[in-house]
Amino acid sequence: MKKIVSILILMLAITTAAAQNGRTKFATDMYQAKHEMIIEELGLTPTQQKQFMPLYQQMEREIYQVNRNARILAGEIEKKKNPTDKEYEAAASALSSTRLQEGEIEAKYFEKFSKILSKKQLFQLKQAEVKFTREMISKKKSNK
Repeated sequence: MKKIVSILILMLAITTAAAQNGRTKFATDMYQAKHEMIIEELGLTPTQQKQFMPLYQQMEREIYQVNRNARILAGEIEKKKNPTDKEYEAAASALSSTRLQEGEIEAKYFEKFSKILSKKQLFQLKQAEVKFTREMISKKKSNK
């Protein structure tokens, strides 16, 4: 019996690890495609790429962390049987403030980007991000 339980636990661990690796690969591929589109859409020179992309990736990580923290808090509330109004309020506030925090992060990096990119490229950056998002949504819809 112990052997069966050990095998089941091992299988569960392997399955979980494989699923996480699949999500990680998908996320990595998604970010890579987004970065390639930005490089192309903005017409970045090799020098600009070398300066801009690490900053852009750092900004993405900061934004990801803000959203992740809010999702974790919301997930904790969803798991509770009887959350208090104060807990609901804290989770709702965290979820609501993510866009504000994202905007603050983007504003901080906009200043840094403006030292690397031309005014036209700064403008094109937002357009490229929106274009990428639209294309991903369109692909997802067509896969259904």
